[in-house]
Amino acid sequence: MTLRPLLATLALLLIAPLARAAGTSLELPLLFSDGAVLQRDRPLPVWGQAAPGTQVTVAFDGRSAQALAGADGRWSLQLPAHAAGGPYELVVHAGTQEQRVRDVLVGEVWLASGQSNMEWPVAQTLHAEEDIAAAGDGSLRHFKIPKSWAETPQAQLQGGAWKAASPATVGEFSAVGYAFARELRRVLGVPVGIIDSTWGGSSIEAWMDASMLGLDAVALEAKMRERRASDAKLEAATRARLEGWPAVDPASEAFAVAELDDNGWRPIRVPSLWEAQGYTGMDGVAWYRTSFELSASEAAAGVTLGLGQIDDTDTTWVNGQRVGGVSNGYNVPREYRVPASVLRPGLNTIAVRVQDDGGGGGVAGSATEVWVQPVGGPRRSLAGDWRFRTAAVTVDTAGDKNQVDTLLYNAMIHPLQPYPLAGVIWYQGEANASDSGAYRYREQFKTLIDGWRKRWHAPAMPFLWVQLAAFDSGDDRRDARGVVLDSPWATLRESQSAALALPATAQAVTIDVGAADDIHPRDKRTVGQRLSRAARRVAYGDEAVVYRGPVFRQARAEGGQLVVAFDAPGGVLAVRGGGNAPQGFEVAGADGRFHPAHARIVGDTVVLHSDAVPAPDSARYAWSDNPAQADLVGRDGLPASPFRTREW
Repeated sequence: MTLRPLLATLALLLIAPLARAAGTSLELPLLFSDGAVLQRDRPLPVWGQAAPGTQVTVAFDGRSAQALAGADGRWSLQLPAHAAGGPYELVVHAGTQEQRVRDVLVGEVWLASGQSNMEWPVAQTLHAEEDIAAAGDGSLRHFKIPKSWAETPQAQLQGGAWKAASPATVGEFSAVGYAFARELRRVLGVPVGIIDSTWGGSSIEAWMDASMLGLDAVALEAKMRERRASDAKLEAATRARLEGWPAVDPASEAFAVAELDDNGWRPIRVPSLWEAQGYTGMDGVAWYRTSFELSASEAAAGVTLGLGQIDDTDTTWVNGQRVGGVSNGYNVPREYRVPASVLRPGLNTIAVRVQDDGGGGGVAGSATEVWVQPVGGPRRSLAGDWRFRTAAVTVDTAGDKNQVDTLLYNAMIHPLQPYPLAGVIWYQGEANASDSGAYRYREQFKTLIDGWRKRWHAPAMPFLWVQLAAFDSGDDRRDARGVVLDSPWATLRESQSAALALPATAQAVTIDVGAADDIHPRDKRTVGQRLSRAARRVAYGDEAVVYRGPVFRQARAEGGQLVVAFDAPGGVLAVRGGGNAPQGFEVAGADGRFHPAHARIVGDTVVLHSDAVPAPDSARYAWSDNPAQADLVGRDGLPASPFRTREW
């Protein structure tokens, strides 16, 4: 190569990076997009990317501010606080580039985060039809962040857009967030925006950054490296299990026939999610088969099948005849009536096609939910080993990233900062309600609240949450009398309550709006309204609003009784449904063995006694996963929070 071409080549190599940098497109965080809601009465930071060295000017309703993009292209500036109102236009200039953010409102902005009960959409709630039909408030807006994860903190969200409430859109809004926002709109009369950053089944650890978890960069990278290796190993093991099963049309019914050679199928335990049995990361369509025997008279009368809770969708056949199916009902116990015309004396074959669209998959629930019952006869268990094979599946361990330290924080929380917020509403804890996790949650939760406040530079940012609803989790450990010895769900509720020691916090107690057989109670309107009461008191200073029920204060022994005192609004205690004898209390003596207690309300106290405990020294209330009988309320009907007078 001659000298002149060589110099030209070197010049191009030097100039090209500068040219690329100079051509860097002006970029704003996705929160600054058409239809945005900005927080009122707070200085407004605006930030983004531009070509290095570019002068950036942001104008909003007659006011403007400037910044210079740094060597890395990043810039940030601050506009003065603005009163509620709109719509306005936010205009950003960087050199010759311009971006206009239209239809911007200024009002109250709340971050709604947590797992599936906060994610749960309006369309799948108790009041769905009514709420969707009535939606039409253009000043109530929702920004849904897609499920996303990252190993390092991200500057930009992976997606999302602002949508105004209307019959066409509100069905996809967070139901709790929508009910909460609608109440604030009614009371405050200003625009309200909800940022929905949720992922069903997520653990609290996934929503915390490395420093909140006490991990330095080296420790975090070691954990991530270990996780990547584990994921790769699990994926490889799943793919190895699938070898020999060629994909078939997922809609095919070929595996439903009564007579079928299933020698190439494998055993699988029913009920149990297939991920727990060596099929980690698998989603798609798979088949289950088993059989049961009937006498001639039983076949002539018909049977009912119980097939547990199938995640997510099933179609079920008996002897090649379709007998039932449920779409997208992962927590719905299947019970199908099978007519005599389908049955025969002797052996009868069940075939179930299962479609799983994400998360856990397969035939789940409890062993007591899987059975066949002849007319007039007892149920016969069908729990045990069935035959199993796949039809059309994918394998990807990314679906469990909602359980991994920091990953959701990095992708779904960090990019929001420092977008000003009025506060946070939080509904999470089910994923941590385990023997090992429930007590640890009390410190983790406080750390998360403190950590998020520090990241937003808002030490008094209101943080409100939903205490776990009543649900028959099956995790309570009981003695021979049926009395609870240990309850992870009750312990986690206590851990949530412990965070009330932090300033500007409140919780909505929801043990009265749960559903024993559904971890996702459908009455989200009540939950959102209770959170809005808490917001009116904690965030907006309305001293007149009653936002909580009775809270345990102290207990003292008097003879053979235990007198439990409460802090209750107006000093009023009551029983939901009437009367003077609340249910759900237990007492114990020095031996620590609890017994159901007789209770009566006396002023702002509840007096407890039990013939089985002559000298009670401790008590507890609503101490189980599903305390449906607990009925102590306050003046406005809000439920008392579960508690124990001392730890054990």
